Amino acid sequence: MSKRSFRVALAVVIGSVILVVGIAGWFVHRALSYPDEAHAGSGREVEVEIKTGMSFPAVASLLADKHVVTRPTWFRLYAMWEGDTTNIKPGKYLIKDNLTPKQVLKVIVTGVKETTIKVTLPEGKNMLEYFELIGKACPAGMTETPEKPCPHIASAKELEAAGRDKEFLAQHAIAGDSVEGYLFPDTYEFRAGEKPRTVLERLITRHQEVWHDVLTKNPKDTAKLKDKLRWTDHEILTMASIVEKEAVEPAERPRIAQVFINRLVKSDFKPHRLETDPTIRYGCLVPEKKSAACIAWNEPCAKQGLPVGCDRLHRAQLDDVDNPYNTYRHEGLPPGPISNPGRRSIEAVISPDGSDYLYFVAKNDREHVFSKTVQEHERNVTKYQR
Repeated sequence: MSKRSFRVALAVVIGSVILVVGIAGWFVHRALSYPDEAHAGSGREVEVEIKTGMSFPAVASLLADKHVVTRPTWFRLYAMWEGDTTNIKPGKYLIKDNLTPKQVLKVIVTGVKETTIKVTLPEGKNMLEYFELIGKACPAGMTETPEKPCPHIASAKELEAAGRDKEFLAQHAIAGDSVEGYLFPDTYEFRAGEKPRTVLERLITRHQEVWHDVLTKNPKDTAKLKDKLRWTDHEILTMASIVEKEAVEPAERPRIAQVFINRLVKSDFKPHRLETDPTIRYGCLVPEKKSAACIAWNEPCAKQGLPVGCDRLHRAQLDDVDNPYNTYRHEGLPPGPISNPGRRSIEAVISPDGSDYLYFVAKNDREHVFSKTVQEHERNVTKYQR
């Protein structure tokens, strides 16, 4: 090889080395500067949901698809360099589209601050009323508007579907067609976007805790009641739900419970019908299958844009034999609970006051007058109601 050829070859080799070194340097510079390069966005918030179990490559691709980062492979390599590919937290994020990769990684490693929502479920409401309260509840300090809806726990429709699901009921050993009666009234705190079944399980678990505590503290009364009436726990709960709807003053609950029990067991009170309006209303409002009289009763409210059950009961509803919850026409207990009772109503049924009263009538918004004969009851009705 001539000197000239050697010099040319050497120049080519040196040039190639310089080019390679230059390219490598450029890549190193780009790699080192990548974490601090802001994404070319407008600053708008983008919703990104990282689900439990997602791999980091899938997360990087998702962020790229949402236009939060560019070069998902680089983002993955950067996270590997930082040792954070296994530290990301699942959740729903609002990430601005003009952050740097370093800022984005910090967001998904830090995790979403959970939004929690408190909701109070009063005693004596039925399950649909509970589901509506849960579905509309907002985080503290937030008021929902059409322009800015607040995050919610779960929708009323989803809760109702779960509350009527036969498989779900069987899993929790609930007799009947729904979770009615088994949702304990209390104040709860849930995460926004909670699973409907998880919400119901919290309420059911609380009911079971209180139920077990009441029965454990009153073993003799419980055994006496079950032996006398041959009632199951479901039937005791059904009676407690009726007492909850009728009673306001705590002191009256054991007496009201005794009145209803007397109507079922006293031989001189026939037929053995409870004759209480709340059971009829429940049968017209909550069960999926409703009688023709119930449907007709609800139609005027619907036409006026008012809530179902806005009207008072009429003779057609009082005489309705197709409503299984009509305790004016059917003897004994209705098919199941008509509300979700609190501890005091459960205790009242377990330990009624032992009186001989058969009737009561409201004398004001809170108190009742009790009587032992129909004649005395009619006089009280005339005095306080007419």
